[in-house]
Amino acid sequence: MKSNPTLGKNTPRYSFILNPYDEYRASKCPSCQKQTYPRKFPLLILVKDTYPIALGLTCKYCSRCELIIAHQNELETELCIAFTSLDPESIGHEYFVVGTIDRKKWKGNIGKSIEFQSILEYTYQFKELLNLQFSPGGWRPD
Repeated sequence: MKSNPTLGKNTPRYSFILNPYDEYRASKCPSCQKQTYPRKFPLLILVKDTYPIALGLTCKYCSRCELIIAHQNELETELCIAFTSLDPESIGHEYFVVGTIDRKKWKGNIGKSIEFQSILEYTYQFKELLNLQFSPGGWRPD
C-alpha cells in the first residue's frame, strides 16, 4: 500500500478548511458542532510565481476534531499587507496553504530570511483539506 507523500520530515497534523464565505464566521465546528475558539497558527503558504511565506494568522480551532478554519478574506488581507513591502507584483496571485510550522522555530525566525528546504524540517503538512458547505438560512423560492 502506497502512502501519500508528505512535505518535510514531520507527520501530518490538523485538518484544514479555508472558509470562502464572508457571512459565515465558524463559531461552531462543522463536523462535531462543538464551539470553536480563536487560536494563532503559523501557516506556511506557497504563493504562485514567488517564494513561500510563513504567516501568523488567528484562525478558528476545534480541539476535538483538530480542525483549523481560516477565513479567506482575513488570510488574503494579511497576504496583501505582507507582499505590499516584500513583492507588490505578487499581490493577487494564487496561493496554497500547505500546513503549520513549529511555533518555536517560527517565532525564532520572524523577520529573517530562511531557505525553503530548512523550513520544511519544521513544517507539519495538513492531514486533510476539507471543503465548507454553507447555506444561509431564510426562505427561498423553489
